[in-house]
Order: sequence, then C-alpha cells, then structure tokens
Amino acid sequence: MQSLMSQAATTVLAESSAQVALPSTFQIEATKDARHGDFASNLAMLLAKPLGKPPRAVAEALIKALPASNRVAKVEIAGPGFINFTLAADAFQAIVGDIIAAGAAYGRSEGASRGKLMVEFVSANPTGPLHVGHGRGAAVGDVLARLYEAVGYEVTREFYYNDAGAQISNLAASVLARVKGLTPDDEGWPADGYRGQYIADVARAYMHGETVTADDREVKGEADADDLDAIRDFAVAYLRREQDADLKAFDVKFDVYYLESSLYSEGKVEETVKALIASGHTFEEGGALWLRTTDFGDDKDRVMRKTDGGYTYFVPDVAYHHVKWNRGYQRVVNEQGADHHSTITRVRAGLQALDVGIPKGWPDYVLHQMVTVMRGGEEVKISKRAGSYVTLRDLIDEVGRDATRYFLIARKADSQLTFDIDLAKSKSDENPVYYIQYAHARICSVFRQAAERGVAFDAAASSAHLSLLTETPEKELLTQLAKFPETVSNAAEQSAPHAIAFYLRDLADLLHSYYNAIDASGQRIRFLVDDAKLTQARLALVTATRQVLQNGLALLGVSAPEQM
Repeated sequence: MQSLMSQAATTVLAESSAQVALPSTFQIEATKDARHGDFASNLAMLLAKPLGKPPRAVAEALIKALPASNRVAKVEIAGPGFINFTLAADAFQAIVGDIIAAGAAYGRSEGASRGKLMVEFVSANPTGPLHVGHGRGAAVGDVLARLYEAVGYEVTREFYYNDAGAQISNLAASVLARVKGLTPDDEGWPADGYRGQYIADVARAYMHGETVTADDREVKGEADADDLDAIRDFAVAYLRREQDADLKAFDVKFDVYYLESSLYSEGKVEETVKALIASGHTFEEGGALWLRTTDFGDDKDRVMRKTDGGYTYFVPDVAYHHVKWNRGYQRVVNEQGADHHSTITRVRAGLQALDVGIPKGWPDYVLHQMVTVMRGGEEVKISKRAGSYVTLRDLIDEVGRDATRYFLIARKADSQLTFDIDLAKSKSDENPVYYIQYAHARICSVFRQAAERGVAFDAAASSAHLSLLTETPEKELLTQLAKFPETVSNAAEQSAPHAIAFYLRDLADLLHSYYNAIDASGQRIRFLVDDAKLTQARLALVTATRQVLQNGLALLGVSAPEQM
C-alpha cells in the first residue's frame, strides 16, 4: 500500500503547480474496524493544506492516480479524507508466497536509498558501569538504528563519550582516594566521589600496573599514587573498556566513538564560540558571555561563558552537533534520557544562531523515561558492583540478553517502564518474549514432525494450494502477516521501536490460537493432514509466519530459538 500511495502522490504532485514534497509523516495503517477496509492512509489530509484543496478533493485525485493492482478490491474515501483500502480475497494468501520469496528481506525497503542518518545513543559518562537507564537507551537506540536501516537509510551508530568536565575530575579523585587507602566511609573521601566497588577495582588495577585497551587507546597503570593525571587517564580507559564489555554482552555495536575532550583539543569549542559571536547573537553582561537563545524560541537567554572563563555544558553540545552537520549528516537522531529535555531548545538555538544552514528543529530527539526494576513485588535499587544503582549487566546476568532487550523496548520510550525480573525469567504465556520465541519454536517443531513422517515442504508447489486457507484462524494470521511491512515503515517513521514488540506479540498470539484452533466441522486444526495439498498450504502459512517472527525479532536484536 505504501508503494502504491507513493506512486499516486508522485503523479498528483507532478501535476500540481505548487512545489510540495511528499510528507515524511504520511502513514498506511491497518484499520481497527474491518468495516473500514483493511488499511487506511492519511496522505490526502497531509497534502490538502500545501496544495490548497479540500482533503476529499485531494483523496479523489490520489485514488484516480493509483496504479492498477489486482490485490486491491476496493478503495474508498472516509470521514474528512482518509483513504481506505480493502484487499482482494486472494491478496492475503498471495502474501505467503511474497514472504517466502523475500525471506529475511520481507518488511524491508530493499533498494531504497534515503541518505545518511546518524543515531547517537547511550553516550554515558565513563565514570561507572552502565545502569539500567543506559540499558534502555541502548536497546531503544539500537532498534531505532535497525529500523532506519530497514527503510533505506545508511545508518551510523555513534557513542559520545563525555570524557571531560567535573564528573571526570570526581572519578579521578575517587580512584586517588582508593589508591591512598581511603574508603567511602572515611572522613577524607571526596564529597562528590563515586562510592561503588568498581572504584576499588580500578585503583587495584592501576597500582598493579595493568594495561587496559579501550576503543582508541591503550593505557598502562603507572602505579604512582601521586600522579592524578595518570590516574585519570587510566580510570577513563578502564571504565570505557567496562562499558564496551557491557554493550558487547547486550549485542550493541557502534561505528564511531566520539570524545568530548577532542572538541577542546581540536579547538572545536573555541571555533563555535567565535562563530556565534561573529553571527551577532551573543552579548556580554555581568562579566559573562550570553547567547540570545530567545531569538530561537527559548524562554530565556543562556550563559555560554561564565565569569570564571569556563563554558556552560550546552556549549560543547552545540560544537559537537556542528561537527555532526559538517560530517554530512542531514538527519541526526539523538536517543537520550528524559533529563536531557531541557537541553534540546538551547542546543537547537545555538545551531540556528551559527547561521550555517542547519534546519530549524535539527537534530531529532527520542527521549526515554526512567526504569524501575522489581523483584518479588519490591523495587530493586542497588547493585553490588555499582553500589547505588542497578546495572545493565545485572539484568543481563539474571534474565538473559533477549529478555532484557525486549522488556526495555516493549513500551513507548517516553513512558515510564517497570522491569519485572520475575516475569522476565518466567516460562509462561504472561512473559511476552518467551511467548513470541515459543511461537517460533512451535513452528520449528511442526517441521520436525513433518520430517519424521516423511513429509517435505515444497514452497514452489504450495503456491497453487493457498486458496485452501479458508479457516478463520488462517485468515486472521494472513491479515497480520500482511501488516508487517507497514508496521516496520511506520515504526521507523515514528521512531517507535515498541510497535515491533506489540506486533510480534499479536502475531504470536494468532499463531498459538491457530495451533490450538477448532475448524468449522468441530475438529482441531492439524497442519499435517491426509490431504497433501492442504498440508502444503498450511506448511506454507506457518513457514511465512516463522519468517516474519524471525524478521521482527531480528529488528529487536532478539534471537529466534528453534527449541525451548
């Protein structure tokens, strides 16, 4: 449907004298009520204003321009201008052949080229193990990157290391205190020091002269209890290595690790400040340098350079994003915690103030809310390793990577999430990731049974028998399979990875229902029956279902086991 509507829109826009682009927010969604057809599009309403025409008139033009398709039985205009599609009776059955032929590519926009896109995510300070909030950011960011790739973007995954500033100084002071033999309970412990057991591990490794290798550096512990610079360098490298190990265990990989410190060492911060001054959007007051962010929608102007000469924290962020723009990323998505909400306006304002052609509203942001971890009905607040919070590694070690990834993206990112450890470990229908993976394993068991009976699935021959798929559970499963490409497309356009989790849960539910269903004659539906043609048709259907489960789980970075 997406392709048909895009072609129709291209025709309508070409015939118009207005310079209007195809809206990036246009959607094809499955209808909730079968009386309104199978799919609906909001494209006519999005084009109405820029074309200066009533939505229904635009809808009529789009319908007239639709390419012919034997899979569409009826197209209607509904309400203020929705376009509803009803598919032909055999269209859903034909989907089975499409899925089997496409394999892992089903649901992806193969051949599409939408340009370069960067996803920056996790971007944790190298001051301790990754906590569960970082884990949610890692899961959401990684699935977003997979979705963007699925719809045709050339994606770069970037981790921005905040390896400069007060928190790094606190880290160095904390390790120094441990090197000197102090503990967090001692009077001389730094006021803002880090108290986790990992600080003692860093201090011990430093004094033992260990060598640690991070992404771009190798640092040896100097074992000098008085060399604060050496301790700082070693601690940052040590914790970067630890975070890299956590992310590897979570199956999250990055293409680029960008260091905040490089913005200073390469003069990018100074260049940005000079450019902002030259643009005329700054002023000095009270011994400080200010940016007129109110010129770009902020509620008040912001200090850039404090009276002591140091820069406020949003200045290097502006410099960093200016670097992103200069690297050729015309679309950037930052996946960050909700505590970054206050920085969005001032970063965008700083970029606008540079007057270098950066679009208003650039970059995009996806913010995630906090995670509450529960066990036995009670909140889990601390980790033995970190001392003050639950780490990502804690969850992976306890419930496994698959359950951790699924649970951390299973709700909309901007909603708070409760991670129930007991549920994530349970082998029951109530555990969504287990339920979905079991659907895949159940299909695999059908093919093992077929092999034991000497029944071989013939994908080519089965296409001639798909019209036999007439039972209600079969029609429901076919309808759900047909929705997958639009679900992937919409999830990418809306930056909503949870939509894939929801879809897979619904698909698994239909598969399990089909497995246990009763046919029109009151008999339980079997996949392997005496009618060889019906057997082939049903094996084709579950083959397609298995493929879509695999494709959806792959987008989430979750495995598809053959046995459970």
